[in-house]
Amino acid sequence: MPYLTAYGALAEDGHLRPGDHVLLTAAASSVGLAAIRTARRIGAVPIATTRTPAKKRRLLDAGAAHVIVTGEEDLLARVLDITGGEGVRTVFDAVAGPGVNTLAAAIAPGGRLTGYGRLDPTDTPMPGQDTFAPITSRFYTVHEARRDARRLRRGHAFVAAGLADGTFVPVVDRVFEGLDTIAEAHRYLEAGTQVGKIVVTVTVTVTD
Repeated sequence: MPYLTAYGALAEDGHLRPGDHVLLTAAASSVGLAAIRTARRIGAVPIATTRTPAKKRRLLDAGAAHVIVTGEEDLLARVLDITGGEGVRTVFDAVAGPGVNTLAAAIAPGGRLTGYGRLDPTDTPMPGQDTFAPITSRFYTVHEARRDARRLRRGHAFVAAGLADGTFVPVVDRVFEGLDTIAEAHRYLEAGTQVGKIVVTVTVTVTD
């Protein structure tokens, strides 16, 4: 699911091209990590964001060309510095909320903001509406690929090739065993320290 989500949003329509800069918010999530590797496979330059420096090394190790620690750095200033003042071609955003206006300012003219999550539950304005920024925006979910057999086949081929050659790897942060660990797993999730998936395994015994 993480790689198919990243593939559909970044690779399927060809908007993200080799050499392009792409800004990935909440990049330590499973989809964010998949997006880093997907961008790399396309030949694009992934710029990852994280709120604290604790995850910076892990994101660089995952393939991010640059990491912006938003709790300590000015996101827009850093993006413009990294891109030589041009801005990114694509933003792949999991957060939404009022912060999309800052993201819109970091996008080059003709670029795109694709939202795939809503970690910020507050209202999300139209990106760039105050400045009439020449960008497009859309929302994306993995179900777009699942509803189209041809897109799903292309996505499957893209992801399978990456898994086969080792470019793509599943990232599991921590495994909890048994239903009695559900509350502990949720507390760990809510702490926001994970990098990748949190998995709960359950053994089911089937009897006749």
